[in-house]
Amino acid sequence: MKRDGNGDLDPVEGGDRKMLWDKGGNSDQGVIDFTAARDRVLDRELARWDVTGSMAHSVMLYESGIIERGECATLLKALEGMLSTIESEGAPSLRGHEDIHSAIEGRLVELTGDTGKKIHAGRSRNDQVLTALSLYYRYELASTIKVLHSLLKSMAQLSFRYSSVMMPGYTHLQPAMPSSFGLWFGSWAESLLEDMEEAASAYTAVNRSPAGTAAGYGTTMPLKREVVTRLLDFDREVVNSLFIQLRRGKTDKRVADALASAATTLSRLAGDVILFAASEFRFIRIADRFTTGSSIMPQKRNPDVFEIVRARANVVRSLPASVSMLITNLPSGYNRDYQVLKELIFPAFGEVRSLTAITEQMIANIEVREEIIDDSYNQIFAAEEANRLVEEGYPFREAYRQVAASAGKKSFRATTPENYSHLGSIGNTGTEIIEERAGEVASSVRGVGATELAASVASALTRR
Repeated sequence: MKRDGNGDLDPVEGGDRKMLWDKGGNSDQGVIDFTAARDRVLDRELARWDVTGSMAHSVMLYESGIIERGECATLLKALEGMLSTIESEGAPSLRGHEDIHSAIEGRLVELTGDTGKKIHAGRSRNDQVLTALSLYYRYELASTIKVLHSLLKSMAQLSFRYSSVMMPGYTHLQPAMPSSFGLWFGSWAESLLEDMEEAASAYTAVNRSPAGTAAGYGTTMPLKREVVTRLLDFDREVVNSLFIQLRRGKTDKRVADALASAATTLSRLAGDVILFAASEFRFIRIADRFTTGSSIMPQKRNPDVFEIVRARANVVRSLPASVSMLITNLPSGYNRDYQVLKELIFPAFGEVRSLTAITEQMIANIEVREEIIDDSYNQIFAAEEANRLVEEGYPFREAYRQVAASAGKKSFRATTPENYSHLGSIGNTGTEIIEERAGEVASSVRGVGATELAASVASALTRR
């Protein structure tokens, strides 16, 4: 018999198989293994959220007149205890169950008897899973915004610290115009701001309750869907039951876009650091203890961390395309294809946060060369020389021609940060504005944990 990652016997090998959809017959073992195998592992991530969603569903059943108050109290107490166990010991054993949802329901029946068998009234596993997924995505997005914000603040501080340190700016990988490390670090801060905004937008998209829509066609039970919306702190319900299934993949694509956006920033930042640390540039230096070496070349100090960040981030960048392909031309209603979305997206949350954290650590340990601009870079002041002539009254095109004719033949007057005053320039990077906006985005999302949310749901019954 196979064992899963927790040492339990494989949940569908050996012993009785408890399928929520079991109708009294035996399903082919190969079919069960193929359709449920990876899902059983990934669904452990949903355990706490499934329990929390089931608590809110129990209160909705009571307020809709489907179960008694005492039954609701029994379910809430058992579920809250199960959540506590999950938080301290991990997800329950899946032995004999095809997924975490049946395992949780099975344990609930063990604890409460026939009362536990009432928990599935008025819902399908479709809206049950989607409720747990929405809670999971919401929490993971909030956590991702938090680490992006931390890196942004580090970049902002470096932007302030090196606001007056000039460096050449490049276009087409050729020296082009004057820049500064303050502007360079600040540019990554604003890129991270947009990543945070993208994640906050995805957060808004997932923060809508699918509970009470059953398999996508509603139910004859008079469910008060707004109860779950209120208890689980969703912004509102998704209205149309069938649209709940149509938005699957569409909403996941929003999440994938947010993760890919952050990965794009991390990848390109890593690329810049690798380039600027190269011996041909030497704009920055990575501290020796954060580099690796060579088995044959004693002098090597390799930026392996940034190279791995770049590679792994680029893998995450492919996520939206994978999601788009998965949902292409699917008919309305539920399709089992959606299950594969979890395989794509769940690992990406941890990946992006890991890459962000190591990037922040590495950036804090790079050394900036403060005397870069010398005669070899004098020609980057050509555009500023043309601007000086314009200020003296020359038409820009005439000034441009004059400077172009002398480029490479004469030295141009160097500028300093004090010569730049407009917002977003070397002398006025606007980094403080970026920091302020990032703070607003961070405060707009609530990363409420399952335990806190469950406690609020449990107290709802006592308030009535």
